[in-house]
Amino acid sequence: MCGIAGIVNTNSGPVERLPEALEAMGTLISHRGPDGFGQWQRQDRSVGLVHRRLAIIDLSEAAAQPMHGENGAVISFNGEIYNYRELRESLAGSWAFRSHSDTECILAAYVRHGDACVGHLRGMFAFAIWDESRQRLFCARDRFGIKPFYYAQVDGVFYFASEAKALLPFLPSIDTNPSALAEYLTFQYTLGEKTLFDGVHQLLPGQALSIENGKVRIWRYWDVRFQIDWDHSPAYFRRRLRELVEESLSLHLRSDVSVGSYVSGGIDSSLIHLLANRDGTSDSPGFHGRFTEFPGYDESRYAQAAADCAGGKLHIADIRAQDFRTHIRDVIYHLDFPVAGPGSFPQYMVSKLAASHLKVVLGGQGGDEIFGGYARYVVAYFEQCMKAAIEGNYKNNQNYVVTIESIVPNLGLLREYKPLMKEFWRSGLFDPMDQRYFRLVDRSTDMEDEIDWTALDRKQVFEDFAAIFNNPANVEKEAYFDQMTHFDFKCLLPALLLVEDRMSMAHGLESRVPLLDHPLVEFAATIPANVKFKDGNLKHLIKSAFAVDLPAEILNRRDKMGFPVPLKEWCDGDLKEFVRDTFHHMASKHRPFVNAKAVLENVGSEARFSRKTWGLLSLELWYQAFHDRATEWRRKIASQ
Repeated sequence: MCGIAGIVNTNSGPVERLPEALEAMGTLISHRGPDGFGQWQRQDRSVGLVHRRLAIIDLSEAAAQPMHGENGAVISFNGEIYNYRELRESLAGSWAFRSHSDTECILAAYVRHGDACVGHLRGMFAFAIWDESRQRLFCARDRFGIKPFYYAQVDGVFYFASEAKALLPFLPSIDTNPSALAEYLTFQYTLGEKTLFDGVHQLLPGQALSIENGKVRIWRYWDVRFQIDWDHSPAYFRRRLRELVEESLSLHLRSDVSVGSYVSGGIDSSLIHLLANRDGTSDSPGFHGRFTEFPGYDESRYAQAAADCAGGKLHIADIRAQDFRTHIRDVIYHLDFPVAGPGSFPQYMVSKLAASHLKVVLGGQGGDEIFGGYARYVVAYFEQCMKAAIEGNYKNNQNYVVTIESIVPNLGLLREYKPLMKEFWRSGLFDPMDQRYFRLVDRSTDMEDEIDWTALDRKQVFEDFAAIFNNPANVEKEAYFDQMTHFDFKCLLPALLLVEDRMSMAHGLESRVPLLDHPLVEFAATIPANVKFKDGNLKHLIKSAFAVDLPAEILNRRDKMGFPVPLKEWCDGDLKEFVRDTFHHMASKHRPFVNAKAVLENVGSEARFSRKTWGLLSLELWYQAFHDRATEWRRKIASQ
């Protein structure tokens, strides 16, 4: 786990002030790799690579980067290749290894397989290889977007980095992309390759990129496709799921340093923590964040139950309003963009705690999107069950794998979601499925006054959503459940992984996600929805497959809400002045597309779990951190 950056002149010839530019990029991502810094420049200064090292596998200098291969190739790599030992064995006959690192395995695989090397990698990665023999740059990002890769092209020069902030000094100006902003305000994340910074793009999960003969080419090398296996029994799926999860975890535990776990108290993180400690030879600690001032947000008793069952120590961060006031600007700075929900803040605090003890943690990210863990899936299906029952066709339509009779016992988990359901059913009842799910994931329904929607293209936002939701190349004519989980897997999950990466790397901590192993994900995409989501029971398959491993209080709990933050309570109390001061600053700066007067008038009026205050607060803090300091960002190179 590290930080990478680089510069390539697509027009050939030297890049102006290349050494200073590389130094500036390395400085801006220094938190990602506190164990070492390296850079390489081509002799004619047309190409340069930067690396910040967090040493996890092969701690020796032989594994330092940028790493040079026998064929003249040079690599800068961020991530972990968990099958590096197996790769090393398969490549030993054609490569003289000089280290025990996974980095060198990528170089050797590239020499053997060319661009197809990515198909042999099992792990999380973003890397760039300069192939001197072909005068070519080859880059790739892992299948799920666990590791980041941002790029910008300015005046014929291609810049890339692990974090967008390292690209800002090279932009002619720091501006907001209106299309991306419309998506952010709708979902609290963006779709596709665009970012909130105009001119900064991201390589999407499962994509590769090359620069050759002055041309930039991008292509997809992997995608998830739901090809349903109707031939096997639920018992087979449970057995095979156990095998794949356990295999993935064994690979993710490979490390030359100690490994701990995030433990939220939910199914996924608890399961990973328990399995990691199951053999009794490990004393892997767990890390948890709680809000003791507000009992409704304190899930520590479930986290403690998992830790007790695992037999390890649980370290707990008590998180208070003062911590928010002190660290929220750091959170936004490290995120680069406002994204996802307020869970990024406690994630920052728990990562800070974990980094004080070790360098690697395991987490349960991905379980909700793969196995169906969001309450909105039940809300959406409940509506479709009612529609099918009224029309009398659910028994003959496999899209409705849950009947209204069977789903009723599972509706109790929606108790905390009554405001969401009230808004959801306010209009559009029984409309087409894409429109209904869009309404469920739309975070902007209570921001009609605060945003100038006439200046933003909401229609395009829905069309881009629908193109992903209805894509027959990924999900054919199977369950509505698969369409919902597929959209979240392709769009929400990368946003959550952005948070996972930035909040851990802010403290020089590596976060690993064993549920995001591509053989496991590909298998999950073959499982019928009525096995994963039986009778509307969220995460039915993973809970039934691992029922013997999980404590009963975790297995049977019905109140898990992600990583809830008492933001409304804080904004009505200890943070009231801070929030209002921030929005007064918004008004004084006349932010584009925002009606700051309405923001101030309506602050505090939203429902308990509304994302409005968080969305607008983090947006304003982002403007302050990057837009208001644009001159400082442009001077980063000059200061080197």
